[in-house]
Amino acid sequence: MSWFAALRDTARTGLTLDRTLTDPKRAVRGAVAVALVLFPTLALGGPALATSAAMGAFIAGTATFQRSFRPRATLAVAAGIGLGTSTFLGYLAVGVPGGFPVLLAAWAFGAGLAWSIGPTAGVVAANTLAVMLIVVQLPVSALTALGHGMVCALGGAAQALVITLWPIGSWAAQREALADTYAELADYARRLRQDPTAHVDPAPFMTARHAAALTPWQDRHRPAGLRGLRGIAERIRPTLAAIADPKVGAPAEGPERDRARAVLAAAADAMDALARAVRTGDPLRLPRSAPALTLATPPEGPQLQGAARRSTRRLAGLLRKAADALERGDEDTISTPVVGAGGALHKPPLSRMLPVAARAVRRQLQPRSAIFQHAVRLTGVITVAYLLARLAGFEHGYWAPMTAAMVMRPDFAQTYSRGVARLAGTMVGVAVSTLVVQLADPGDQVLAALAVLCIGGAYLTLRTGYALMTACVSSYVVFLLGLQAGNPLVTAVERVGLTLLGGSVALFVYALFPTWQTARLGERLAEWLAAAGRYAAAVLDGYGHPGAPRGREVRSALLDSREARSELLQAMERADAEPGRHSSGLPGVSRRQIDRARAAVGHLGRAAVLLEAHLPAADAEPVPGAAEFAEELRLGTALAAAALLTGGTVEFGALREAQTELERRLAEAPAGVHRDVVQAGTRLLLQALKDLERALRGGGTVGGQREREGAR
Repeated sequence: MSWFAALRDTARTGLTLDRTLTDPKRAVRGAVAVALVLFPTLALGGPALATSAAMGAFIAGTATFQRSFRPRATLAVAAGIGLGTSTFLGYLAVGVPGGFPVLLAAWAFGAGLAWSIGPTAGVVAANTLAVMLIVVQLPVSALTALGHGMVCALGGAAQALVITLWPIGSWAAQREALADTYAELADYARRLRQDPTAHVDPAPFMTARHAAALTPWQDRHRPAGLRGLRGIAERIRPTLAAIADPKVGAPAEGPERDRARAVLAAAADAMDALARAVRTGDPLRLPRSAPALTLATPPEGPQLQGAARRSTRRLAGLLRKAADALERGDEDTISTPVVGAGGALHKPPLSRMLPVAARAVRRQLQPRSAIFQHAVRLTGVITVAYLLARLAGFEHGYWAPMTAAMVMRPDFAQTYSRGVARLAGTMVGVAVSTLVVQLADPGDQVLAALAVLCIGGAYLTLRTGYALMTACVSSYVVFLLGLQAGNPLVTAVERVGLTLLGGSVALFVYALFPTWQTARLGERLAEWLAAAGRYAAAVLDGYGHPGAPRGREVRSALLDSREARSELLQAMERADAEPGRHSSGLPGVSRRQIDRARAAVGHLGRAAVLLEAHLPAADAEPVPGAAEFAEELRLGTALAAAALLTGGTVEFGALREAQTELERRLAEAPAGVHRDVVQAGTRLLLQALKDLERALRGGGTVGGQREREGAR
């Protein structure tokens, strides 16, 4: 993609507005919390303290709108503490000659590294940087600095108090995540009727797992109907694939295939009903066209045989358990140990997550890390923008580095789309709000009321588009700082000019010092290959050692594979928006080969899913050779991932020899469902790895149905 096309597309993305609005009740609640802090502080402490308090309350409220399944009151308190600390240190440093630029650079570097913890932490850290720049304008005493820091933290506490006393949509996010999982399963079942090798979207499963991580208090107060349903959904997914796949399920043609399609259609209707009941909280109403609880034994007509029949019975049992759990909220009904079922997910308090966050940050302290490069870039941009504004003699020079702080993101697409949106939104917001101040000349109380109104508008338009939200935020800041002395018209002109300066510096520096996602595609692919190999090996271990407790190992490997796949897809999406031609990060491997290899690794993951659907019970006989082949598979995929990164040749000759030995041992073993499943599944695994070899050598394509990615 050319630079012109990339800039055009990112600008269009940044200026695009959606009709989606945030929940109005939540937007009003956030604005009310700001008002509860702003007006008393204005009356008792004056405009300066009121500015700090309102900024703290606004940013703490913004943190609660980030995508997180943690208690929102906790997020507000954590954001308030961060804001109070940054404000206090900023006020102290601004009184020391040359101290504030040093603190600003150090804080900017830390804010950049915060993205290693997660997007919520990155956004909140950038906001603390912006607040430090806004409220710190004049040198003050240490005691006064402490007061400003405390009122900033008070804003976060006010948000937490209002959230606690005015709960809105309790468990709504968890319900939505769980309902989306069952809705995706229903859609997946319908697609399998036409395409037996269709793939499922793993994103709802990953979101549901994050939503299911609860604190002990949440676990005690969770609605009974939400208990255990996620684990059932995880076991339904491979069962559906096993019914549809012609290698291990129903034959490709004939009466049994027709019966499999009927089973999948009935299961889809049942899961749609489950999704509706979970989402709304209403009683479960299964449609008459979905005899989902009697799928395995139709009164007449063709019946499924062998592994397909076994999978159908398992599916019927899982649907029955889900219906019972939702109708009665009986956790005992769904807590029967099943191979591959994950245990309870306990969310640690924020205090116990500090060591985890510290380890995540330490892992990024290396020059090749995208997060480390973002932190260095952010530090340079913030410092340069601040110094340029000071050298130019602007009274409100903080606006330039503040704009840069809010624009910069770890990737090209977000940085440039937000940059364009920020420039447009700021100019509109500043122009409109300044016009209001000039014409109406409102008093302090009216200015405070207008600021609260703009805050509500910013919260309401968080999902509508960054440009519109920025216009509301800019108006809010103008009204809030209008409480201070100064000429509004001169200030408005300065702010527009400084916004252009800060945004331009940010975009120019990113162009000079970019972090191209395309160069990281090879690393992401290698990580997914190794994770998919570990998942397939863990499943095969279950056939070789049926009595061993393999459920946790299988589930952990599956989650690692999903996470690696998600990171690769995100990197590819961001790479598609980047200008120019960049290396894939793998010696001699093109972007087209990366796409083919991705499809092959997806087929590897899908073969593992089919094997997981038929994992034997603890009292079953071990499948001879399965454990040995699993170990060779784990080693072979790990070596292939290393070869990818080092430029070596990806080949699986040793694994083909291991499969030959496995086939010999299976031929000597007694006939059985598990033996047949392992034989068919390992052949699919080897075919996927063969496709991977061809893709990376450029000697062909991953053909036919394997072009569809079936990884979980």
